[in-house]
Amino acid sequence: MAIKHFSILIFSLFCLSCSQLEQTQSVTDKNVKPNVLFISIDDLRPELGVYGSKIAKTPFIDQIAAGGITFKNAYAQQAICGPSRASVMTGLRPDTLEVTHNYVKFRHKYPDVETIPQHFMKHGYNASFVGKIFHHGDKDSENSWNWPAAFDQLPQDIKRPGRYALDENFQLQKENKKAMFAKYGEQAKYGLGSGPAIEGADVADTAYKDGYHTEVALKTLEQLVEQSDKPFFFGFGMNKPHLPWIAPKKYWDLYNKQDIALAEHSLAPTNAAAMGLHASFELRTFSNVPNFGDLPDDLSLDLKHAYLACISYVDAQIGKVFAKLKALDVLDNTIVIIWSDHGYHLGDKGIWGKASNYEIATRVPLIISTPETRRTGKALSTEALVELIDIYPTLAELANISKPKQAEGLSLTPLITNPDLAWQDSALSQFPTPALREWGAYPLRKGMRETYFGPLIEQVEDKIKQQQKQKWDRELFEQNLMGYSLRTKNHRLIAWLDTKNLSQKAIYIELYDHQVDPHETVNVAEQNPEIVKALVAKLYQRI
Repeated sequence: MAIKHFSILIFSLFCLSCSQLEQTQSVTDKNVKPNVLFISIDDLRPELGVYGSKIAKTPFIDQIAAGGITFKNAYAQQAICGPSRASVMTGLRPDTLEVTHNYVKFRHKYPDVETIPQHFMKHGYNASFVGKIFHHGDKDSENSWNWPAAFDQLPQDIKRPGRYALDENFQLQKENKKAMFAKYGEQAKYGLGSGPAIEGADVADTAYKDGYHTEVALKTLEQLVEQSDKPFFFGFGMNKPHLPWIAPKKYWDLYNKQDIALAEHSLAPTNAAAMGLHASFELRTFSNVPNFGDLPDDLSLDLKHAYLACISYVDAQIGKVFAKLKALDVLDNTIVIIWSDHGYHLGDKGIWGKASNYEIATRVPLIISTPETRRTGKALSTEALVELIDIYPTLAELANISKPKQAEGLSLTPLITNPDLAWQDSALSQFPTPALREWGAYPLRKGMRETYFGPLIEQVEDKIKQQQKQKWDRELFEQNLMGYSLRTKNHRLIAWLDTKNLSQKAIYIELYDHQVDPHETVNVAEQNPEIVKALVAKLYQRI
């Protein structure tokens, strides 16, 4: 009998010990710092399967989204690469940073601002990147990264690619660049002279930059996992679908040209601000695109085909990196975030490119997958209005590290737990006079009017003068006019303000009713003065 009781006691103690061990293990797991795979994609509007695209083939991103949460209404702070990325990486708005064009360093005002990877390094992480995370020319390598990418570890048969894979296009670009410098001098160095806007050579993925960077990323991830016990923050930056739209032929072959449609709404919105739409300057730097006038339909379809091919090319590279996390047995402790710096007009409203304050340019993909969301086995989504500046505090909270002191965004972790949670009632974006800015959002240099862009500039300027009449002032419209865009559940307000005197009445107001006009085709500001008044007041609270 005593032996029986002793056996029961031993069994009970064993069970208690196991229970305590499980509880300890659970607590330990919560204290383990997760890795972060930080995927940025350049110039990608939400043309993805998970966002309801009827044509884009993106199985790998869709797979990641199936184990995470998709933010259906996420917005960039400014629809151009430099300001958007500076804002994301610091958690500060473009006006706060004073970074509203591509030709200024984000540390010029706040030299000690702490970026996302810096913050993670401060909390014991290794931080590394491949591809485009910060904007070109402002990579912040000496401050934000402490682990070199494995460029020197690739097989000898994988060479660093140039812009084009086909030699005839490389030579064409070389000749065009030379001609532009001969004709326009120093002004040509700001982007004039290129080869074609599209290419689809029958080559391996590594023959183009993103495929090459993927191989570097795979090797770098191996080293981060195998050579250090620290958690990692790894930035994986895809350059496509930024122009030129080049991708291996096999991604072009995923699409039939006859299935691709021209932009459904190809006219400027009725009563829209004339200064709010540009003349597709960036696209017109390429050799196969007209310098003036509308694009032929056949070329437009080719361009859209190329954009889609680039999306699928990028999707495949992301799939390889995600699979690598599994192969390295670290996915179960890795947060994966996918975001784009802004959307993109593909003939929408009559323009090609980013650089506007409209829905098509400001709305972006944002997907977050965590170990917890993947364990649920459910694809989550939320209609909440969120902003890219929310990324910084969100990642900090998900990683159980301190939130950045300077961040102006909100942590999105409550939405990950409860996607239907009531959230902020607006998202704020901005862009300075797109019609009278160069494609990097920089004020028009004097030399631009002397290039083949001169007639385009005159055309858009005349439209502004006709609309604005006595309000026209060249210095104001070229240098100091900012469009501030407020997106609410039902409306988009765009207020054009003089940044030298923000207290003055708006130069022009646009209002679009998303309940009846989701494509923003008619400005109804004059018909809705009370709504405008309320939204302008809200806008001033936010800026």
